[in-house]
Amino acid sequence: MVAVKPEATGVGLNNTVRKTSTFSLTHSERQVLIAILCVLLVVRILAMFWYPFVDSTEARYAEIARKMVETGDWITPQFDYGVPFWGKPPLHTWMSALGMKIFGVGHFGARFFFLIASLGLLWLCYVWVRRVRGADQALVAMAVIATAGLFYGASAFVVTDMAMVLGTTMSMAGFYVCLTDRSAHRLWGYLFFVGLAVGLLAKGPVAVVLTGIPIFLWIVVGNRWRQLFRLPWITGLLVTALIALPWYLVAEAKTPGFLNYFIVGEHYKRFLETAWQGDLYGSAHARPKGMIWAYGTFTFLPWSFFVLALMLRSKQVLDVLRKDQAGWYSYLFFWSLSPLILFTPAANILPAYVLPGIPAAAILLVAVWSNVFGPPGRMTRLWGSLSMISVAVIVLGLATVAFFLPNTLNVKSERELVLRALEASPDIAITYWADRSYSAEFYAQGRVSYLMDPDGLRALNTNNVRDALAVSSQDIPNLRDQLEAGFVDVGRFGRRHLFIEPSPQ
Repeated sequence: MVAVKPEATGVGLNNTVRKTSTFSLTHSERQVLIAILCVLLVVRILAMFWYPFVDSTEARYAEIARKMVETGDWITPQFDYGVPFWGKPPLHTWMSALGMKIFGVGHFGARFFFLIASLGLLWLCYVWVRRVRGADQALVAMAVIATAGLFYGASAFVVTDMAMVLGTTMSMAGFYVCLTDRSAHRLWGYLFFVGLAVGLLAKGPVAVVLTGIPIFLWIVVGNRWRQLFRLPWITGLLVTALIALPWYLVAEAKTPGFLNYFIVGEHYKRFLETAWQGDLYGSAHARPKGMIWAYGTFTFLPWSFFVLALMLRSKQVLDVLRKDQAGWYSYLFFWSLSPLILFTPAANILPAYVLPGIPAAAILLVAVWSNVFGPPGRMTRLWGSLSMISVAVIVLGLATVAFFLPNTLNVKSERELVLRALEASPDIAITYWADRSYSAEFYAQGRVSYLMDPDGLRALNTNNVRDALAVSSQDIPNLRDQLEAGFVDVGRFGRRHLFIEPSPQ
C-alpha cells in the first residue's frame, strides 16, 4: 500500500454518490506504482512466451481452440476431432482461436486475448473506482487486483474464468453506478446487461448466479428495491438475449443434447454430486465442503496478510462499515463473498472458482485500509511494494526455469518430448501409452495417437512408419520386451520416457 489520507463518503440528494475522498498519492508514489505495474506487465508477457501449456486444464482448452482454427468450425468446440465439447460455452475458445488466427498457433496467440480481457477488467475497475473514490485510490486498487496471486496467474491463461470475471465485473460496476448515481450515463445500466451476456457465453448460468447473489443481498440489506427501476430492464434484457442466446440455440440445433448436459450435468449434478459419473471430459474435482474458503485465502496472497492486519483492528473496521451510507463497502463485501457463498456446499470445486470475487476484495481492502490505518508509514509502503514485486519475481522465476531448464520443474507438459521427437523426423508418428495428453496434441498439431494394448506396440514395428512412443516411467518394466524389440530410449522428459524407432538405413 502507498501513502494515503483517510477518506469519507457522502450521499447527496436522491441517494446519488458524490466523491468526498481525500485519498491522495504524491507524484513520486504514482510514478513508482506505475513503474511497478509496467514491470508486472512485461513479466506477464514473457511468461506468455516461456511457460508451456500444462496438462490438463490450459493445454486442453488451448488444443480445443487449435482444433477450431484447423477445422474452421467456430460454432462447436471439439474435444476431439468430430466430438463436440459441451463442457463450457465457447467465448474462451473464440478468444484463443482468434489469437492464434492472428498471431499463429503458439503460446502468445492462444493467450493474447486473455491478457487483453484482464487489462480491460483492470481499466474498468480503475474507471469505476475513480468515479466513486478518486484517481489515486483507483490506481492503488488496480495494482492490488493485478498482483493478487490468482488474478496475476490467470491474467494470460487459457481458461474460462478470466472471460467470465470480465463479464461479472462489467455487470457489478454498471449496476452500482446506475443505481447510486442519477447523473451517470445510461450506458452504465446497459453495461450490466452486456456483462451478463459475456458471462453466459464464457461460463453459462453460473455467471448470472455469481452476479445475482451480491446484488440480492445488497438490495435486501439496504432496502433498495425502488432503485431497481433505474435499470433499463426491457431493452437491457433484450441486449443480453441478442448477444448470448443465438449461440445456445445454434449449438443445440447442431449437436442435440448439449443443453441437457450443460445445464443439468455441469450446473446441477457437478455442483451437488460428489461422485458424479457423467463428466464426459475429465473427472470431478471432489473436495471437502467449505474448502472454497481456504482457496479464497490462499489465492488472494500476498494481500491476505493485509486482510489479517485489518482483522486485528476489527473495532475500527466495524466503525468504518457502520458509516457506509452509500452502500459502497457492503456492495464490495457481498461481491467478494459471492463465490465463497455459492461454492461452500459444492461437491466439486477448483481454486479458480474464487476469481470472480478478487476485484471486489482488492477494492474493499484498499478502501477500508485507508480509513482504518490512515496515512501509512514507511514499513507499510515497503511491504506493499514488496508484495507486488514478489508476485512478479515468482512468476518470472518459474517461467525462466520452465523455458531454459524445462526438466528441472517437472511440469506436466509434453512440449520438450514432442519437440525432441519432431527433431528426429518432422513426419514421425507420435504415440502415447495409456494416458491422454492435451499438451502433446497441441505441440504435435493434433498428430498424436494412443495405445493401451501391448500387441499394438509390436504392430508399430511393421507399419512402415517411423514411430515415437511416450511411456511413463512406471509402465516401462511391464513393456520392456516390446520396447527393446524395436525402440531406442532417447531419455526422460518430465513424466515420460521417449522411445524412437531407429532411422531406416
